[in-house]
Amino acid sequence: MLNFENLDKAVYSGAGAYDIPELPPVTDVPSAEWISFNFAKSCNAPEGKGVHFFVDDYQFVRVWNSPDKYIPLLKRFAAVLAPDFSTYTDMPRAMQIYNHYRKHWVARYLTDSGITVIPTISWSTPDSYEWCFEGEPRNSVVAISTVGCMRRDALELFLMGFDEMKRRLSPALIICYGAEIEASVTLKGCVNIPPYYKKIKERCNGNN
Repeated sequence: MLNFENLDKAVYSGAGAYDIPELPPVTDVPSAEWISFNFAKSCNAPEGKGVHFFVDDYQFVRVWNSPDKYIPLLKRFAAVLAPDFSTYTDMPRAMQIYNHYRKHWVARYLTDSGITVIPTISWSTPDSYEWCFEGEPRNSVVAISTVGCMRRDALELFLMGFDEMKRRLSPALIICYGAEIEASVTLKGCVNIPPYYKKIKERCNGNN
């Protein structure tokens, strides 16, 4: 059957004005070690590991294009984070909303296939708050990323959205990928996932 934006596979009753597929809450963190999706196929010991999608979109858009192909691969892992399709502030709003929808559709489809999927929360400008939290569960373990947030203007937008996320979703635990923002007390209590390049650098320096 023709793949028409995956509507041939599943149509979910959604939340909000844009019918965003809803995700169930996750109450436990089943993994303490996370690898990026582009290393999932070559991982020889997936037990006890999780997969994140905090990489460039082109590296994981194939999961949207052919989701059934990747279910056996992702089922090998303890959990995955919902794919982080970009919602950059300079993108047209329609594209941002489309990427939010795609994130939720894939996450819901993987969940219904028996994979533990932890919601990934992202936002852009305050205008995005009207849709970027639609479909996200309350009182759940969630994931965020600080990648690209170190510039002053980007950091301000990140911290505003972070506080709005906490207010709306009351997350049970926040998994944070990327550099720690030590100056912000609002990020205390997050579980940090170091970027992969940092792990490689530590290994090269002889630190395990």
